[in-house]
Amino acid sequence: MTSHDQNFKNLILDYPRQALAFFAASEAEDMDASVTIQPLRQEQLKSRLGDRFRELDIPLLVEWPDGRREALLFVLEEETHPGRFSIHRLVHYCADLSELYQTDRVVPVVIFLRDGAAIPRTLQLGSERYTYLAFEYLYCELASTPVENYWHSDNLVARLNLPNMQWSQEQKVDVYAQAVRGLLQLEPDIERQLKYIDFIDIYSALDDNDMKSYQERYPQETQTMAGLRERLLTEGVEQGVQQGERGVLVKQLTRRFGPLESQTVERVQKASIEEVDEWLENILEARSLDEVFTPH
Repeated sequence: MTSHDQNFKNLILDYPRQALAFFAASEAEDMDASVTIQPLRQEQLKSRLGDRFRELDIPLLVEWPDGRREALLFVLEEETHPGRFSIHRLVHYCADLSELYQTDRVVPVVIFLRDGAAIPRTLQLGSERYTYLAFEYLYCELASTPVENYWHSDNLVARLNLPNMQWSQEQKVDVYAQAVRGLLQLEPDIERQLKYIDFIDIYSALDDNDMKSYQERYPQETQTMAGLRERLLTEGVEQGVQQGERGVLVKQLTRRFGPLESQTVERVQKASIEEVDEWLENILEARSLDEVFTPH
């Protein structure tokens, strides 16, 4: 089962600035490079241990260092199935956060992965005379967002979500290609590229024929991604070997000289593979722990 909640949590926490610019554009349009964005704890403390547990999706605290505006707290929630969305629960979330962080500057944002009819947009509590509570929230309906609006966007979060937007079946392969192209152009970090090609794959859901068509029509991107995947596999194998050698060294040292101090274990874990190899050779003739780490 795909955990859409976790997928979007990762996306928002890895790219908070771009996420706010895309999912909450009306509130984020004047956020310049000076603002700091800090994710807050997702779990609220209970008033009573027997209370029902509630978990917030992703609260982000936005602060202006020059003090020209007060801090603003964004509450982002992903809803895969709109029918399960509860505006009452969202009101609880926002009210609890407002109390917990002693602020009334809270912006609720809901990301709907799919279309949903009759989703409540506002909540009003009161009588025929007065309204005592009026609540609304920002929302982004991905499935009803025209893909053409973000086809060439320089916002990475928008480009990664092209497969979740509204497009025709004839555009499927091109949508996938444009999302991949955006990832390669806008994300320089190879590890992040490999991480979010999975995001694109999940939401594009290309079948074998689609993938074949993509490879034929976009050979350059295909070759680039193949190289990245091969590099990841190679690095994974190498890291596994290195961790294995470090583990062997720790066991051998413990066997020879007794329980190790945490500083010694940390030294082994941070050492280069060349150092680990040298220490494994030294341990055969060393009479003390110091001699193991002394260059020969």
